[in-house]
Formats: sequence, structure tokens, C-alpha cells
Amino acid sequence: MRYAQGGGLTDERRAFRERLRMEASERFALGDKNAVIAHELRVSVRSVQRWRKAWSQGGPRALASKGPVAHGWPDQTWTLSRIRTLIGRRFHKSYTVQGIAALLKRHGWSCQVPARRAVERDEAAVAGWVKETWPSVEGPWRRSGPGSSSRTRPVSR
Repeated sequence: MRYAQGGGLTDERRAFRERLRMEASERFALGDKNAVIAHELRVSVRSVQRWRKAWSQGGPRALASKGPVAHGWPDQTWTLSRIRTLIGRRFHKSYTVQGIAALLKRHGWSCQVPARRAVERDEAAVAGWVKETWPSVEGPWRRSGPGSSSRTRPVSR
């Protein structure tokens, strides 16, 4: 699912979506059909099917909002540091950010990258930044000092 405003929904929109799911939950309890619920709530039948499956397995609590917002962050973007914090809170275990990345990769998760470049992207500004600003940020190349690990060269002794 894509979110507006760089990865987050407004509080009003998030509350509206949660109210829809809770209303669907009440309708599930009444025995209404998926197509009727979808039509009246103006959502897709597929969404209602997913909600019904979650509801049947965990009740109305299964339809509550999940994601970073449910854990106190202001938007819907999961970052490695947020995952690290959540693991610490939930399981009282400490990981490094690199350790979290390795764990996620081991379990088949991958970084999400945009499918295409943003329409607002200014190629000239990017090229100027890369040419002028990046060299000062990157710093000089580090070269290894003189020497050798060879046992046959006297310089290395």
C-alpha cells in the first residue's frame, strides 16, 4: 500500500480507515455478505475478504491499526532503527542496526525502493549537488600506507 506525505497518512484519514474496518467487523458479526459490505462501505471486495479473514482469526482486535503509527511513530515508515527499538521494547533484546538488517534479510525481507523516479526530481540540481557538495562530504580517498606483508622484502620487517 502506498501512503501520502512521504510515507504517512493524516490522523483523520487513519482514523477514518480504522472506523471502516470496525464497522465491517460489526457487519461480519451480523452475517452480512462481503459484496454487500464492500458496496455500502465503498471499498473493494478483496479488502473486505482480507478483513473477514483477519476478523475470523482474531476478532475485532485483528482489524485494529498496525504499523509504526500503532507503536507511537508519526508516520507509516518502518526504518531499521524503529524496528530495533520495537524489538528492544517487546523482547528486551538489544541488536545493532546492522544486526537487524541481517535478521530481516535472513527472513526474506528486503528494502522497498520506488518503482520510478519522482516527477518533481530536478536532474540539474542533483547533478550540481553531486559535482559541488558531495566531494566535500565524501572526503579524500584513504590510501594504504607504504609497506608489504611479504616475508621476503626487508621493508616489511
